Amino acid sequence: MDTPKIFESEYRFCLILWENEPIKSTELASLCKERLDWSKTTTYTVIKRLSERGVVKNENTIVTSLISKEQAQTAELDELMEKKFEDSLPAFIAAFAKRQKLSDEDIAEIRRIIEKR
Repeated sequence: MDTPKIFESEYRFCLILWENEPIKSTELASLCKERLDWSKTTTYTVIKRLSERGVVKNENTIVTSLISKEQAQTAELDELMEKKFEDSLPAFIAAFAKRQKLSDEDIAEIRRIIEKR
């Protein structure tokens, strides 16, 4: 099953949900007001939209995620790789390495990850 698209503002909402789930929708609306400056209506609209797409479940006013943070990040990375790097991992890594200062520890960790695969 493909992971449904989660747009930027929805992702910020999901970060709050992942930190606090399961959570009552009223409590979630309060957190979204505090952290995102969203109205209660906006929060409920996002819950409804994400429920319709299979990202969250709202049952008896308790909101839980159906998609993990890792799944959302992987789907976003897959889309980025396909759209911007023509599915070329070497092109992605080259672009990343040119823009980021990598420490010896970072390089060693990347090597460990690659060797594990």
